[in-house]
Amino acid sequence: MRDTGMSESTGPGTETGTDSRGTGTGTETGPGTETGPGTETGTGSRGTAAGGRPVAASAWTQLRTLALAMLRGFFRDRTALFFTFFFPLMFLVVFGLIFRDSGTSATTIAVAGQGPILDRLPAQVLKQQRFPDADAAIAKVRSGDLPAALIEDGNSLTLRFAASDQVKAAQLQGIVQAVVGEANIAASGRPPTFSLSAAQVEDRDLKAIQFLTPGILSWGVATSAAFGAALTLVSWRRKQLLRRIRLSPAPVWAVVGARVGVSLVVALVQAAVFVALAITPPFGLRLSHQWWLAIPLLILGTLAFLSIGLLVGAVAKTDEAASAMANFIVLPMAFLSGTFFDISQAPAWLRSFSKVFPLRWMNDGMLDVLGRGKGVQAVLAPSAVLIGFTLVVGFIATRLFRWDDA
Repeated sequence: MRDTGMSESTGPGTETGTDSRGTGTGTETGPGTETGPGTETGTGSRGTAAGGRPVAASAWTQLRTLALAMLRGFFRDRTALFFTFFFPLMFLVVFGLIFRDSGTSATTIAVAGQGPILDRLPAQVLKQQRFPDADAAIAKVRSGDLPAALIEDGNSLTLRFAASDQVKAAQLQGIVQAVVGEANIAASGRPPTFSLSAAQVEDRDLKAIQFLTPGILSWGVATSAAFGAALTLVSWRRKQLLRRIRLSPAPVWAVVGARVGVSLVVALVQAAVFVALAITPPFGLRLSHQWWLAIPLLILGTLAFLSIGLLVGAVAKTDEAASAMANFIVLPMAFLSGTFFDISQAPAWLRSFSKVFPLRWMNDGMLDVLGRGKGVQAVLAPSAVLIGFTLVVGFIATRLFRWDDA
């Protein structure tokens, strides 16, 4: 049937009209639902039904509609999907495969000569590559192919090591000195006065993935929340969407709630994907019985980095500036918070300084509940810090927030 109705535009996103197929009139301000012939009402709008009754959409309906629109936009953005899921997963895969067998790998050293010390070297720690003489063994170390050379000639033992790796050199010296000490005690014929029993506190079956997953997952969630909030705010302000939202009937809390809800959904999906990959046989993550304590930490960590994203989005005027500022904050924080290496080996001043970062507390809490199997006590302090950080930074962001660039 040919439509003979007439319509009139009354403002951005608002259309009123009369349709020849019915007698009602309606107002549309967004994604709408048709309520009858000739009558259409949009979410968040106030229309008039056939009997003259006012029709008002629920604020919760507005919240749901905005959240679903944001979620659809996120999953349709291939760049956002890549940097949210696949980019952090690449780090998990690379580090997980590299350190998969790190607990059983032995260090290869050059050896020359014969004697009881070389026979006593623990094969599970040191693998011997034999050379015909001392010069050939030392030349192999000098060329950088091996970390050290051990030459035994009668009662004389010589250890030559490369200075390029001071940590490994110190480890090798400690191992050789321990073996020499045992040999001297055995040669004296006297029983040792002291004895040492050494064992790791964790299960011997635990792999490096147990300690890699919490940090990389926390970093992935932090990156997604901070960048998502910052770039969304800047893009919406530049396209005048924030101005339209401000003029619409939808309350501000519904817009903020929709953004927070989308970020929390994405964070939980990220966690599910990470854990699903990490527990596969190539990696071997073993979840502790307290793994569920990671969920509140994920939620609080997401809120903390959302506040950072809101602060960046309130200050930045372009997408490029927002991306650069978010990178400037999140990337150094990842290296200083123990995401990619053990922060306990860093200098004391750096360990103390890193405690100002929310990612450090999130990493520690996630590691305690996922890797070390700790209980509720392990998440209390990180949760308190993340909540406080969110409130402070979120308050600053609201003071600097602008609806448009004017």
